[in-house]
Amino acid sequence: MAAETTGSGSSLPRPVVAAVETWRRVFHGPNTIGNSWQFWAGFALAVAALFAYPVLAGGYQASRFALFIVYAFLGLSLSVVWGYAGILSFGQVAFFGVAGYTFGVVALNFNSPVGIVGAFAVAVVAGAALSFVLGYFMFYGGVRDVYVTIITLVVTLVLETFMSQTAGDAWTIGAAPLGGFNGMPGIPELAVPLPALPGVWGSPVVLASGDGTFFRFALALLVVTYLGLRALVNSDYGRVMVAVREDEDRTRMFGYDVERVKLAVFTFGGALAGLAGVLYAAWGNYISPGVYALTFASLPVIWVSVGGRKSLLGALVGSVAIAYVSNSLVGQWAFVIVGALLLVVVLFLPRGFVPAVRDVVLFAWRTARRYRSGDPDGVGESHDAAADPEVTD
Repeated sequence: MAAETTGSGSSLPRPVVAAVETWRRVFHGPNTIGNSWQFWAGFALAVAALFAYPVLAGGYQASRFALFIVYAFLGLSLSVVWGYAGILSFGQVAFFGVAGYTFGVVALNFNSPVGIVGAFAVAVVAGAALSFVLGYFMFYGGVRDVYVTIITLVVTLVLETFMSQTAGDAWTIGAAPLGGFNGMPGIPELAVPLPALPGVWGSPVVLASGDGTFFRFALALLVVTYLGLRALVNSDYGRVMVAVREDEDRTRMFGYDVERVKLAVFTFGGALAGLAGVLYAAWGNYISPGVYALTFASLPVIWVSVGGRKSLLGALVGSVAIAYVSNSLVGQWAFVIVGALLLVVVLFLPRGFVPAVRDVVLFAWRTARRYRSGDPDGVGESHDAAADPEVTD
């Protein structure tokens, strides 16, 4: 029997065609890079290779690379807030740290698989709650532009100062000592309880960083997060976010509540940064006030700027790549090279590295296509075909 086809003449079955169209409608759009089957084929191969990485490289290297995946969540949180809504925030590490400390406190006091899952949820909510409260007073208080950046930076530095002074028994919450400058050690690893019988919990699955299970969990969560963010920024709400970034007054004139949009995006970015903080604390079984330091607060801005702040893929690649380079270098050379890289990108690639690479690849592909069609000068190619169909500027 011949395969059922669509009325347009496609040889694919109707359910397949419908699934492809749904995928395009949800994940393709003007606000993301990669709207072709070649991109998705490469994306699938990259994800498959990364899932196989613990087997090929061993547990230690997988644990090391898991940290860079955790940082990718932090970079994506800033990309959503800054790249798509135009809010430059140095406070992502504040939400990161608050969630990490919250996870440590709750998990140490309820050190069971169910308690750890609860700590995971409570910690993410804590990061979102802090960003909501801070964002509410800023945006509905009329704070805009560089003053938002200053306030978020000040909040981060205040948290560093405060948490550095929490040593001693007076700052012990149940079984969880905050530890002051020395930080909080002994944070449990993530564990997923599995039911053996209805109403009876069996042996939990411990997501240990040394055997690749944490790496695969973080990677799977990152893929789901990336796809979800693609759907968000290409939706109608994502277009409103970009409109707020480009011109707040004009967006307000069209009837949108700009303050509410900014607050919602800022809160969502805080939750995403909080998720990164939970994964960080569970990965290293430790967290310290160093996560609020000025140096660490500036890193997400560097990752996103170099990769491409108006591109989710740029933020993801920039976060992983620069964190890997920084971690691989010794001493002060890491800061020198990363600083030089940021300077080069700001001066010569203001849109970021990933969008620049994409432009080069598209130019080479279109040039080759013109030569194959016998039209090397592109006379028969319309002007619109050369326009950038994927990324808004």
